[in-house]
Amino acid sequence: MKILFSPSEAKSEVIENGRIDAKSFCCKSLFSKRIEVLDRYQKILDSKNLESLKKIFGIKDDDKCLKLSDIDIKSASTCRAIKRYNGVAYNYLNYATLPEKKQSYIDDNTIIFSNLFGPLLAKDNLPIYKLKQGSTLDGFKTEVFYKKYFSGKIDAILENEFIVDLRAGFYEKFYKIPHPYITLKFIKNGKVVSHWAKAYRGLVLRKLALNNITSLEDFRDLQIKNLNIQEIQEKGLKTEFIYNISI
Repeated sequence: MKILFSPSEAKSEVIENGRIDAKSFCCKSLFSKRIEVLDRYQKILDSKNLESLKKIFGIKDDDKCLKLSDIDIKSASTCRAIKRYNGVAYNYLNYATLPEKKQSYIDDNTIIFSNLFGPLLAKDNLPIYKLKQGSTLDGFKTEVFYKKYFSGKIDAILENEFIVDLRAGFYEKFYKIPHPYITLKFIKNGKVVSHWAKAYRGLVLRKLALNNITSLEDFRDLQIKNLNIQEIQEKGLKTEFIYNISI
């Protein structure tokens, strides 16, 4: 069982562990590739160039940009990725309230696609950082880089696994799934929802953990409050569950 998930713009300030090293991440043999990206990021931070900082952070406030630029990304303290992110999906997941065994399910089975650090397991360690979705590092596209160097490793991790893809569309640029997988679409009043899709992705991830889902058959039987299966469509490798939101 593996779940593909998106990061969030919002970050917590939790500190659990020390600085990053190769053991902080899955795909340890590719740690040097992550460092290539982090060095590009750090160079922009160290430049203190407000125009560049505003672009990568996606904020306009000069003081906030300069404060964020003081981060030394490779020496900053860390926490598990699943605790670092705290946007809408993560709030609805509410990881902290899950029993320890269910947290382990998420830690070991959830792959988060960070736009700065690349593919991560939920238990991998991250410092606080900010990089606006879709931003480049002076023209360098992290999604292209990570897709090129990490796809083979992720292919191997996902082989023979039941895969649920809960990523937002942008993060599909980091990795294309070559195995059968399922994805979800949420509809309310006949229209596909976007913002609330984040919340429901978080709720679905929570339900997967609570019910120890490991197969397509398990998933078909999963009951989620206020969500009713309207249709199941098969398109090549993808099986799409279309849910109607009943509230």
